[in-house]
Amino acid sequence: LFQIWLNLPADHKMVDPHFSMLWQPTIPTRLVTDAAGRRARVTVVAGRYDGTDAAAPPPRSWAAERDHHVAIWNVALEPHAAFTLPAAPDGVMRSVYYFEGTGLSLGGRTIPDDHHVSLRPDSDVALTAGAVPSEVLVLQGRPIGEPIARHGPFVMNTDQEIRQAYADYRSTQFGGWPWPNAEPVHARSQDRFALRPGGAIETPTG
Repeated sequence: LFQIWLNLPADHKMVDPHFSMLWQPTIPTRLVTDAAGRRARVTVVAGRYDGTDAAAPPPRSWAAERDHHVAIWNVALEPHAAFTLPAAPDGVMRSVYYFEGTGLSLGGRTIPDDHHVSLRPDSDVALTAGAVPSEVLVLQGRPIGEPIARHGPFVMNTDQEIRQAYADYRSTQFGGWPWPNAEPVHARSQDRFALRPGGAIETPTG
């Protein structure tokens, strides 16, 4: 399980909140077969891979602008499968997190298990799985290029903004908590859903 936080530029930090539900059936995947017939499955959570676009992100997300080249890809390789990670534009930062398997080769070098590798974006990179299935998480994007101040769950640009965020939270609890305590949960029998502002309910099936 990964929890990935994507920052916002300063002029978008105070926009109206919005969320996008990425239900599993809506997340596209691509199967890539190497010369030996072994396969890699690319799950496109954000960005574009080889013409396949992820589901739409929130409209003010850094990922909403294509020239930011944000990508979140999960790449699962069969044993000994070869896969080429395509080059990205210059100035994009790219990392690979090797979290499943053993013996993965990246650019001709064997990567230790459970390791992170920062890559140059301007050239293709060859990945080859070892004798067991392997999985990597690919994260990339153009840097926002602004100062970062963070504490707890809050990420802003200055320490003063962090202090104000905490003051706002203490005052309103993110706009108001309508229940008498912090323990309410949905019943185990409740199917998955998202409640939109205005009362509309979204489910994985539409």
